[in-house]
Amino acid sequence: MYARETAIDNRLCLCFGPYFLTTTTDFNSPFKGERTKAKNNKSAFKVKNLNIIACLFARLPTVVLFATGFIISPLYAGSALADTDLQDVLSGFDTTLPVALDDVDVSDGINAILDGFDGPLGTEPDNINEPPAPLQWLDPFGSLSIMGTWNFAHDTPSEGEADFRNLSMLRTTGALGVDIDLNSWQLRISGHGFYDAAYSIQGREQYTDDMLDDYGQEWEFDELNLAGDLTDDLDIKIGRQIVVWGKADNLRVTDILNPLDNRILGMVDIKYKRLPVAMSKLDYYSGPWNVSVIVINEVRFDKIPVYNSDFYPGNGPAVSDVEPTNFALDTQQYAMAVNGIFSGWDLSFYQAWVYDGRPHLTLKDSTPVREHNRVSMSGMTGNIAFGNWLFKGEGAWWNGLKYGAVSAKNFNRIDLMAGVEYTGFSETMLSLEFVNRHIIHYNQQLASPPDLTEQDVQQTVLMVSRDFFNDRTQAKLLCSFFDTTGDGGAFERLQLEHELSDAVSITGGIIFYQSGDLQAFSDLGGNDRIFLEYVYSF
Repeated sequence: MYARETAIDNRLCLCFGPYFLTTTTDFNSPFKGERTKAKNNKSAFKVKNLNIIACLFARLPTVVLFATGFIISPLYAGSALADTDLQDVLSGFDTTLPVALDDVDVSDGINAILDGFDGPLGTEPDNINEPPAPLQWLDPFGSLSIMGTWNFAHDTPSEGEADFRNLSMLRTTGALGVDIDLNSWQLRISGHGFYDAAYSIQGREQYTDDMLDDYGQEWEFDELNLAGDLTDDLDIKIGRQIVVWGKADNLRVTDILNPLDNRILGMVDIKYKRLPVAMSKLDYYSGPWNVSVIVINEVRFDKIPVYNSDFYPGNGPAVSDVEPTNFALDTQQYAMAVNGIFSGWDLSFYQAWVYDGRPHLTLKDSTPVREHNRVSMSGMTGNIAFGNWLFKGEGAWWNGLKYGAVSAKNFNRIDLMAGVEYTGFSETMLSLEFVNRHIIHYNQQLASPPDLTEQDVQQTVLMVSRDFFNDRTQAKLLCSFFDTTGDGGAFERLQLEHELSDAVSITGGIIFYQSGDLQAFSDLGGNDRIFLEYVYSF
């Protein structure tokens, strides 16, 4: 019987040892004598205490030790610890035992103290086996917007010309899309449509059919693609999509795969003007490198101002375009990109064999037409960051360009871009980008109609933006001018955007245009306008 009680005491000392050795309570234990000695020689006792406890730790299962130490130790941290270095750390852990130790029946052993810890861990949440929410694989998105513009600088139109004074746009636009999760594949379908009531208010009879078709209403699919992983390192994406090349935000040098909506100049940033194109794209990833191989299945060009619109640069209708057949085997275009992303800098190389988005005048069956020929572009871009500074550059070599004045010869052109961004001011970003496009072996005939092209064309874009009110309001100034002094033409846009809520925003601003020597800016100066847009997104 004595042996059994001794064994029980030896097991209990692990849990209650710290209490037994640091209190004056009289308790039957083999360590009572050691407790008295500790008052006279704490150092010697600490060493012996640690040796005893270490031996006892080896006699109990790990789970029991952990549970016992976790539960019991905080309750029995006594006043003797005040003499140690742990006094401040354990301050506040002194508590009153919920049950007197004299009430504990040691004959039951430690199992009685730990009774209940071997029970079930608890019940699982009620909803753990519930089926997923219906249509969880479906993620719709979209927006509804109303935008109005008011022209305040137009002259009175000549007889037979459309009147663009005062209200020039009252457009309601709806955009709707859905992302569908097909396990390891993702399907995206999106489209938009708009109706502009300004033409009905101003009188539709004064506008041409082409203008009403392009500006009065529009309905079309945007992105329609399927994407997935073929392997851990290889992705594929097929269908209408947007692929951005290059580093510039407000200029285009190597960013050539998606055409732009240029029907209204300067109203929005380039990132909102890109038009999706049907492509088949493979992406391979290896460390910091990514290789993209692209087949462009759809032939699509910029949307440009039509005759009799306020941004049309000529006095008469343009010669009709002859466009390649879409999705034909002999009209496929090809592109490849190699991208490397590293710490503080990145580098990209591009190669493309595409149709020139800029048509040239030629004769087809003795009839003048505008035709797009195949060209190649080799490009290189890079970014490097230094603190609050970001420096970027792009270069592109074009081969096979044609012009109407010298249609028998192909020309080469080199485009070089340099840019810098600075974010050192609070909530403010400054951006400056400059590009020069230089025609190799220039012929003076290109300066005459129908080309009106100089050997060097420069464009500079300055952008300043600042956020206010916890990033809910943004003010932005964007200035774009051609030639070093703006003689080629220019425009400036000042706008203020405010988020009324996470889903609702309102943007207002003003745009000024200056006419210039470039054909696209030859009669642009009267288009100054104010604009206001309300957008609800979901």
